[in-house]
Amino acid sequence: MDTENFEEKAVLVGLITQTQPEEKTREYLKELAFLSETAGASAEKIFYQRVEYPNPNTYVGPGKLFEIKSYVDENDIGLVIFDDELTPKQLRNIESELKVMILDRTSLILDIFAKRAQTANAKTQVELAQCQYMLPRLTRLWTHLERQRGGIGMRGPGETQIETDRRILLTKISLLKQNLKDIDQQMSTQRKNRGKMVRVALVGYTNVGKSTLMNLLSKSDVFAENKLFATLDTTVRKVIVDNLPFLLSDTVGFIRKLPHHLVQSFKSTLDEVREADLLLHIVDISHPNFEEQLDIVNQTLKEIEPVEKPIILVFNKTDAFSYIPKDEDDLGPTRPENISLDEFEKTWMSKLHENCIFISAKEKVNIDPLKQLIYDKVKAIHVERYPYNDFLFQKYDDNLNTLS
Repeated sequence: MDTENFEEKAVLVGLITQTQPEEKTREYLKELAFLSETAGASAEKIFYQRVEYPNPNTYVGPGKLFEIKSYVDENDIGLVIFDDELTPKQLRNIESELKVMILDRTSLILDIFAKRAQTANAKTQVELAQCQYMLPRLTRLWTHLERQRGGIGMRGPGETQIETDRRILLTKISLLKQNLKDIDQQMSTQRKNRGKMVRVALVGYTNVGKSTLMNLLSKSDVFAENKLFATLDTTVRKVIVDNLPFLLSDTVGFIRKLPHHLVQSFKSTLDEVREADLLLHIVDISHPNFEEQLDIVNQTLKEIEPVEKPIILVFNKTDAFSYIPKDEDDLGPTRPENISLDEFEKTWMSKLHENCIFISAKEKVNIDPLKQLIYDKVKAIHVERYPYNDFLFQKYDDNLNTLS
């Protein structure tokens, strides 16, 4: 069997609750299906259940769990993925009932991260996040010893083994944290050695086209693919626009329901965001819920670096933009629409930020105005930082005007 192209069959499970309406649940599960595809699994069926709150024992109710089990058994499904992070108790009970591999959104993202990580830094961050995720879930690994408890001379062997594994895992977590601390110091030294050039960081939801834009601006060959978390390792390139050099970094994409400990594990990667002088917030305008994605990124940025930074809001993928015609209801089909840049600039989206621009990185639409906008912002930051260089910029601009 060709394991490279083999896709494991999976089913997805989500809940419709008072705090998460049906429309949002469907969107989350659509994203979960994309995550599954990125990890190498094919989503065969999606199960929903409308409840007030998740079942504390099995996430879904007993009837829905039986329905899932019947489908899994009849269709030779080897993987069931839940849209929320499962508690150790839920995970243990569901595995006991379904008898197949169980993943939640967090473990699925960690699996993708492990697959994508290339550098020692990213691999260490992923391993730390995996260990922190596993720590409270060790009990499910030793259920085969439960029936031995209470026997003479065999009282509590499972608990003894669990505690042994727990100490090993805690030691490993401590070691990984120290390794990351050493890596952070090395990267901090590297950032200092880059000189005093202005730093620009690309941020945004995963799969919005950051790497494609990075390649376009820096004329480099950063890996770009239509999959979630195609880029995990931070990439930094020197870019020159009209003889003005600056550093451009491509960072890991954000995503909804990203656990806090996962964000903490990627502290050194996100340091590029913290230390940036200017942020390019890339938004996929073709996505039906781009407003929510924009809000998620803004909220994550506040958690990473609460200090306000200058931001350019870049609406990407204008070539793929679609809309629901005004004469049709919300259930009507969407269709592609070739909206001009002038029309985009008259929409409510252009009012979302002072510095807002519409582009298509793939089709190279409106890239020169974007470069000019970046140049103006980088120049302003540079002049504020080094006032004595202001006359050099003025002289350079005067020469350009003379030549034109």
